[in-house]
Amino acid sequence: MGIASLVLGIISVIGGIIPACNLFFTVPALVGLILGIVDAVKKGKSGEKKGMAIAGIVLNVIAFVVIIGMYVLVFAASAAGTI
Repeated sequence: MGIASLVLGIISVIGGIIPACNLFFTVPALVGLILGIVDAVKKGKSGEKKGMAIAGIVLNVIAFVVIIGMYVLVFAASAAGTI
């Protein structure tokens, strides 16, 4: 699950940069965040290394920040009349 979270985080960060499509990348970011948290909790109880899960969590949070930031930029530009 950690690898899936990491892959979904990478895809969501890259897709979140595209202004017209970033709404669609909120779903993979949310799924990746949930998978990362579940994997980190599961590996924390068993004592295994949880590096991939933490990296996936961080990337998915960054994806949410990028997506929200792009919305703010697009709305600010449209309000200013530059678009």
